[in-house]
Amino acid sequence: MSAKVALVTGGSRGIGRGVALQLAADGFDVAVCYRADEDAAREAATQIEAQGSRSAAIRADLSDPSEAERVVQEAAERLGGVHVLVSNAGRLATGPLVDTTPEDYDLQLEANARGSFFMVQAVARRMIAQGAGGRIVVVTSDAAVRAYSGLAAYCMSKAAAKMLTEVGALELAPHGITVNAVAPGTTETDLNRETLADPEKREMLLGSILLGRPGQPEDVAAAVGFLASERAGFMTGATVAVDGGAAIH
Repeated sequence: MSAKVALVTGGSRGIGRGVALQLAADGFDVAVCYRADEDAAREAATQIEAQGSRSAAIRADLSDPSEAERVVQEAAERLGGVHVLVSNAGRLATGPLVDTTPEDYDLQLEANARGSFFMVQAVARRMIAQGAGGRIVVVTSDAAVRAYSGLAAYCMSKAAAKMLTEVGALELAPHGITVNAVAPGTTETDLNRETLADPEKREMLLGSILLGRPGQPEDVAAAVGFLASERAGFMTGATVAVDGGAAIH
């Protein structure tokens, strides 16, 4: 891939911002797709540009499939193609299975499964048309393969994203496009920092992590950076766990 343009959804904060900055450090120009926080997206773009890369902040609601096509087109027009997608945008609603409302269920599936599906589809179409292969990385979760009480709809949505990764790898391999996933465990971001500051909740969340600490966005970003690189050229359909060993505990 001579041109290096990455598109990161949910790239304005947390894991997504960490990924965007890692890819910029690796020499990519980076389009940051965000849903609501324009200030955070522009701050991320400024940080990317401070590393010598070009950036574009693109606002979109990825629950609308037509928005995915628009985002890909805008990123390509502003930065010169799309060669890497990191599908990271997602949302979390908690609650017991018996209390999950249709609205909460739809929120999880729309953001974490449906949105990712149509973004991967839109980018795959662009990459096929470009004719130079590409890299797609889907950010799933350890909840894709491990049941968590109070996260029924979230677990289902992330399991769907894992299957998207595997079907995408199967269908897109003939076009030189690899599709892999990164599955973070408990990762400290602004969304859960308050929860992790509570000693009881922290102990519960970290109890199964062999390394005894929460992940950081940079931990996840390092794995994504590898999968987006030429070094991962013989990997597709794989899920890389970044969970401090929780998957085996």
